Amino acid sequence: MDGGETHRFPCPACGSDLRYQPQADQLVCDHCGHKEAVESDGAAGGPWGGEAIRELDFTRGLGGSLPEAEMEETRVLTCPNCGATVEFEPDTHAAECPFCATPVVTGTGINRHIKPKGVLPFLLAEGEARVAMNNWLGSLWFAPSGLKAYARAGRAMQGIYAPFWTYDARTDSTYQGERGDAYYVQERVRVVRDGRAGTEMRQVRRIRWTPVRGRVARAFDDILVLGSATLPKTQADAIAPWDLSALMPYRPQYLAGFRAEAYTVPLEAGFEEARQVMNATIARDVRFDIGGDEQRVHGIDTDVTGVTFKHVLLPLWLAAYKYRGKSYRFIVNGRTGAVAGERPYSAWKIAAAVIAALIVAGIIGYLVAQGQDGGFRLPG
Repeated sequence: MDGGETHRFPCPACGSDLRYQPQADQLVCDHCGHKEAVESDGAAGGPWGGEAIRELDFTRGLGGSLPEAEMEETRVLTCPNCGATVEFEPDTHAAECPFCATPVVTGTGINRHIKPKGVLPFLLAEGEARVAMNNWLGSLWFAPSGLKAYARAGRAMQGIYAPFWTYDARTDSTYQGERGDAYYVQERVRVVRDGRAGTEMRQVRRIRWTPVRGRVARAFDDILVLGSATLPKTQADAIAPWDLSALMPYRPQYLAGFRAEAYTVPLEAGFEEARQVMNATIARDVRFDIGGDEQRVHGIDTDVTGVTFKHVLLPLWLAAYKYRGKSYRFIVNGRTGAVAGERPYSAWKIAAAVIAALIVAGIIGYLVAQGQDGGFRLPG
């Protein structure tokens, strides 16, 4: 998409825009019904028509020295409220932000970024995503009934491809610590039985600590990091996992009829988050390597080599509603139907539940009191 090209595919039969249809894995024209297969480059030696998804060198990515073929420019609108940067058609200069339902009236800008290497195409149709969202809303206690009704009667959900980074790396770690092995000794301890103090013999657990040193190594593959600062990480985590083994080599056709959010988490910042995942895994490996019943880790020194990355797009169905002046956003995993969103609460429902609980507690307390003073008898 160099030069600001957009994901538009005119129908050869009638000239209308084709869109990607997940269920058929085809491009479909809603106007005349014409269908086309998603094209492949047909490279030899890998899956999906012979093409493999190549990783990119992390150092070159940081230094801005990736080949020009790995870069692209897209036309985007930036939301002044939530900061989302979303691709739009070149003739679109006013729209509504799909993330917060705020009117976006800023001019179209050009965003130059690292081109996606892989994409997970949608599996769920919009209707299936809407059912999943409504079922999730219906299961929430204290959610405003008006919001549920508003969501059910609202507009169609929007298909958004969200940006993610994946990182691969090899790590070699040396560590120092202590291995703790449990043993038991007989000791006399003080006890109180029936109000009387005394002593008795008991088995008491002790730990014998032994200094240890060692080395662990691991190859990390596809550590997934959210590339959007707009989408809360808690929500993104809530709709995981993603079947990254089903990633397809990037094709603009998969985006036909959908929108894509540009990444706003830089490559380096994403790797810092990936390092946290690595560090937690390495610490677990070290404890396992130390063994024993308990472990003390005094230090871990890790060399990280062979770092590669790729920019991938993962599918979300998204709905943003403004209800009584507040924006609510719900997202649905476009592959599995998992749902997350801002949890709405109804003050009236909470107050009614509290009042009902107090009434029930009062009735129970009254019945118990009556039973204790003999003034209450159960029938029969």
